[in-house]
Amino acid sequence: MQREQMRAALALTRIFDGVMLRDALAAVDDDSALRGRALVQELVYGTLRHWGTLDAIVGELTKKPIADPLLRALIAVALYQLDHTRAPAFAVVDRAVAAAAEAVRPAAKALVNALLRRYLRERDAVRAAIATREVARFSYPQWWIDRVRRDHPGAWEAILDAGNARPPLTLRVNVRVISRDDLLRAFAAAGVSAHSAGVSGIIVAEPRPVADLPHFAAGAFSVQDLAAQHAAPLLDARDDMRVLDACAAPGGKTAHLLECVDADVLALDVDAMRLARVAENLDRLRLAGRRVRLLHGDAGSPAAWWDGRAFDRVLLDVPCTASGVVRRHPDGKWRHRESDVDRLAAEQTRLLDATWPLVARGGRLLYSTCSIFTAENDERIVRFVASHPDALRETLSLPRAVPHRDGQLLPSPSGAGHNQDGFFYALLCKR
Repeated sequence: MQREQMRAALALTRIFDGVMLRDALAAVDDDSALRGRALVQELVYGTLRHWGTLDAIVGELTKKPIADPLLRALIAVALYQLDHTRAPAFAVVDRAVAAAAEAVRPAAKALVNALLRRYLRERDAVRAAIATREVARFSYPQWWIDRVRRDHPGAWEAILDAGNARPPLTLRVNVRVISRDDLLRAFAAAGVSAHSAGVSGIIVAEPRPVADLPHFAAGAFSVQDLAAQHAAPLLDARDDMRVLDACAAPGGKTAHLLECVDADVLALDVDAMRLARVAENLDRLRLAGRRVRLLHGDAGSPAAWWDGRAFDRVLLDVPCTASGVVRRHPDGKWRHRESDVDRLAAEQTRLLDATWPLVARGGRLLYSTCSIFTAENDERIVRFVASHPDALRETLSLPRAVPHRDGQLLPSPSGAGHNQDGFFYALLCKR
């Protein structure tokens, strides 16, 4: 456990320096056993979800701030274990003390030992002392809390709490390979508990490595949240249409389109490395031979790649803060700054303005984000429609079971029947 605590704390310091969670985990990977890797991931994800609370506890326990980021992260990891795991308290404390001596300095042993043992003695009093602080209560930066409260006054607390829940392992069945019923039967035969959700989704009761699930290698399914699974049906592409997936990587929505219709699909992305992942995913899903072309290019600069022929459908899944998927990517809460919202909103407007001329008359563009911030969502579309007389915003048709407000899909609390992330969709028709 000591080694895993150290690696988790190192990953956290990298994340707070701006490194993405996936890259931070890769940087501290020491090729240890699968169990050790799983524990490091659990500690990093859990500590990030509850960082606002844990950091407030650290501050309450110390007479003066801890200047060393690694030591502060290590204490927070241990506090997470004490409050949210079944690890024996004595083992957590002993290993954290040893880790502090090895990773920080020998003198840190006494501090870590004193703080953690004090917390075990005074847990209720310490938590009561920080209970009225919003950052500690909700575990988000204050600007994030204020924005969600302003954007969603009737549901802001539930939205924030949902973002701290553990997400389900949600799959989308590739109906070109297998039916959902047949895949569920294969899961049951292998002892995997799962149930159907949405139109073509499956939620696995106990999250596990997807490569271990039956028929993964055969391309029978992809990992995709239920909210993201609405993109292809809402776009309503038909056979033989020309379709542009303008920000395609890593390819989940491209694959879903190809699973649904026999259309001519152009999958475009500005990141060549991420575009390679689209190719890999299509290969595994047995979709690479279908009518799809992958192209490296910037959707905001079509003059460099567009052949002049209009598209019947355009899927524009724009870069965003990912504020609707923080239960899956909890680093986003702490890596982003409030200024990022305006910066990304400007990029979203650039992409909308650039791709709209590519839509054929009578065609449709589906704008989507994995955000819950109005500035990235409804505000962008309202302004776009106001400045483009040929753009008509259509009413979306979503199943009743899907929690939403117009095109804003709200994140679901743990245990909800339709357990989805926060997403936004707007469908524009060119008149």
